[in-house]
Amino acid sequence: MTKIIAIANQKGGVGKTTTAVNLAACLAAMQYPTLLVDIDPQGNASTGVGCDRSALRASTYDVLVDDVSAADAIVETVVPMLHLLPSHADLSGAELALHDREDRQQALRRALAAVEDRYTYILIDCPPSLSLLTVNAFVASTSLLVPVQTEYYALEGLAQLLDTYERVRYHFRPDLEIEGFLLTMVDQRNNLSRQVADEVREHFGDKTFDTTIPRNVRLSEAPSHGVPILLYDIESRGAKSYLAFAREFVHRRAALDAHAT
Repeated sequence: MTKIIAIANQKGGVGKTTTAVNLAACLAAMQYPTLLVDIDPQGNASTGVGCDRSALRASTYDVLVDDVSAADAIVETVVPMLHLLPSHADLSGAELALHDREDRQQALRRALAAVEDRYTYILIDCPPSLSLLTVNAFVASTSLLVPVQTEYYALEGLAQLLDTYERVRYHFRPDLEIEGFLLTMVDQRNNLSRQVADEVREHFGDKTFDTTIPRNVRLSEAPSHGVPILLYDIESRGAKSYLAFAREFVHRRAALDAHAT
């Protein structure tokens, strides 16, 4: 069964898109057919895997609003086995366009249903807000992955995110799970960073991944070159961390699936 994971945190600058791009690239490198869905109007996940947004024949806007098939909008990326459903600036108007539709929360789920069997994993990069686009991502997903920056106020706002998660479970997707919380931008030399990491682990327990993502200059440089960290500098701490995270992610998911059966 295809796993569809929404990567979300309404707080900006927490490594959400960095995680979406690099986890997707690592999963593809591990030979899992993977689709990255960009529903953030900023489109950073799209450009982060080499997509020229000015040359798109269709985007997530067309899929959500104009009922273009996802298959017609999906493009290949610079990473073998990684495909992209790209974003476009028009997506900023999608909420208004969908507002009067009765099934507006189901648009992405309906679109992905036609292509999900092609992929082992589908990762959805959400906008940094709890908008209709984010709700669409939650409704379309089997689980939710939350990057948490290890800085002051890291947990602030997560209550609202988890409230949205519970509302989606209640109204639309009772089987929606929490995949886990990923600590990002970790600086082990910094007391505050260590304190926040401890607080997150205490609060969320085994839902917090063991692997952490460090602050790493190479990670921040890779998007400007239009490639994931694996293709930019595979020897960097950032690349090694995301590879370790991808392995832990797959291992945990396999264990959960085995337990469920």
